[in-house]
Amino acid sequence: MGLYWKLQQEVVSAATIEVGEQKKGLPTYTAEDVAKHKTKDTKIWVTYKCGVYDITDYVSQHPGGSKIMMAVGGSIEPYWDLYAVHKNTEILEILETFRIGNIVPPKKTDIKDKNDPYGNEPKRNPVLIPSSLKPYNAEPPSLLLTEQFLTPKDLFFVRNHLPVPVVDMKSYRLEIGIEGKNKLKLNIDELKKNFPKMYTASVVQCAGNRRSEMTKIKAVKGLNWNNAAISNASWAGATLNDVMNKAGIDLDKCSHKHIVFEGMDKGPEGSPYGASLPIELARQLKNDILIAYEMNGTELPRDHGYPVRVIIPGVVGARQVKWLNNIYLSNEESTCHWQRKDYKGFNASVDWHNVDFEKSEAIQQLPVISSICDPAEGTELESGAEEVTVKGYAWSGGGRAILRVDISADGGKTWMTADLQPTNQSLYKTWAWTLWEATVPLPANHGGKAELTCKAVDVSYNCQPDNVEGIWNLRGVLSNAWHRVNVKIPS
Repeated sequence: MGLYWKLQQEVVSAATIEVGEQKKGLPTYTAEDVAKHKTKDTKIWVTYKCGVYDITDYVSQHPGGSKIMMAVGGSIEPYWDLYAVHKNTEILEILETFRIGNIVPPKKTDIKDKNDPYGNEPKRNPVLIPSSLKPYNAEPPSLLLTEQFLTPKDLFFVRNHLPVPVVDMKSYRLEIGIEGKNKLKLNIDELKKNFPKMYTASVVQCAGNRRSEMTKIKAVKGLNWNNAAISNASWAGATLNDVMNKAGIDLDKCSHKHIVFEGMDKGPEGSPYGASLPIELARQLKNDILIAYEMNGTELPRDHGYPVRVIIPGVVGARQVKWLNNIYLSNEESTCHWQRKDYKGFNASVDWHNVDFEKSEAIQQLPVISSICDPAEGTELESGAEEVTVKGYAWSGGGRAILRVDISADGGKTWMTADLQPTNQSLYKTWAWTLWEATVPLPANHGGKAELTCKAVDVSYNCQPDNVEGIWNLRGVLSNAWHRVNVKIPS
C-alpha cells in the first residue's frame, strides 16, 4: 500500500490534533537549521506555524510532489495559500504525523529606522525568492511560471534599483515635453479620462535573467537570477503617441535623437532612475508603448510602478521605467548610470580591467530565449519512468513570435517539437511569451539520470546559442543559451 494512502487511514483517529501548535517534549530548531534540509541526502524539512516536519518519506509518493519541493527548507504556508485544495483537515493531519520539532519563533520588532530609505517598502509575497533585500529584488519559483499565461501580480518578478517611492497622489503629475522647455502636466485622472484606454499583453524581462548559469563559468557582477526574472502581464493605459500628441509633439517629425523616461525613485544624491530609447525605435513603437496605470485589470502595485509606468513591448525591462513622472525629448540619451554604464553587452574576453562602456550600445530589444520551468533542476522522477513531461516558456524581443521550441532528453543529441500555447498576437507583434509543453521519452540507457534541454526559434529564424561559454560577459546579461535541466531517474 502506498505511503500516501496508508497515512490517510492512520489520520482518521487523529482528528483532535492541533496541527502546527507548540508541542512539548520535542526539540527546538531555528529557521537556519531547517534551511539546511532540502534534499533526500540531508532530509527534507518544512515548517508549518510552530512545527518542524521531516517529509522525506512523503515527498516521493505525494501527488504533486514537485510543488511541495518549492517549500523545502522553509515554511509550507505560502504555497498552501497558492494551492488551497491541499490546506484541509485531512492533509494537515497527515502533515502532523511527520512532526519532529518546534521552530524558534522569529523576533518581532515594530521599531522602524526613520533614516532607512527602505523603511516604507511594500509587503511582498513570501513565495518570492529574493536575490537582494535592499533594494528588493526577487523572482518566483520557476515551477509556478507556466501555470498561467498572465503572471499574477504578487508572483511577478520584482526588479528595483532604488527604494520604492511613496507617492502623494494629490501632487502627482506626469510631465511630457522637450528638455529645457515648458511641459504638459497631467494628473492621474486626466491620464485616465483624456486618452483612449489601450491594452496589451507583454513580457517584462530583466537583462540578467538566467545570469546564474554564467556565474558557473566565471564570476560576474550582478544579481544571481535563476530563470524566473521574467513575467507576463496584461497592461492598460494611454499610448505614447497619444500622450506626445497632447503635448504638441509629433514623433515622426521631431529632430531629437532620444526620448527619455524618468521615475520618482531616487538615489542618495537625488538623481532619479531613468532610461531612454533612440527616437527611431520610439517611432516604430509609438502606438504600442503604453503609459500604463493598470496591470492585470487593476491598478499597478507599488513594486511595479504605482501609479504609472511605461511599458515598452519587446524591450529589456531596464528601459520600462516605473513610478514614471517625466517624459521628454533630448539629443542625449539618458545620463542615468543604468543607461550609460550598465546593461550593455561585451565579448567573453572583456573584463573589468579593460571594459569601456562608451563603446557598446545600451541593450534595447532582447534576443530569443527559452527555459525549462518544470521539472526543476535535480528533480527525482518516478521510479522506472520511461518519459517525462517538460514545461516552460519562450520569448523573443522586438515582437518576434516563437515558431518552434525543441526539446531533448539526451542533452541535445535528439530532439522533438513542443506544443505551443497560442498568444493570439500577430507574428511580428508578439509581445507576450509563449508557454509550451512536451512529453519526451527518456533514453533507454540513461544510467539513472537525464539532461533535459530546450531551445527556441523565432519568426526571424533566430535561434539560441548552444552553450554559455561563448556568450559569457562581465555583467552576466543576455544569457540565452540552450537551457539545461538535470533530473534523476531511480531504477
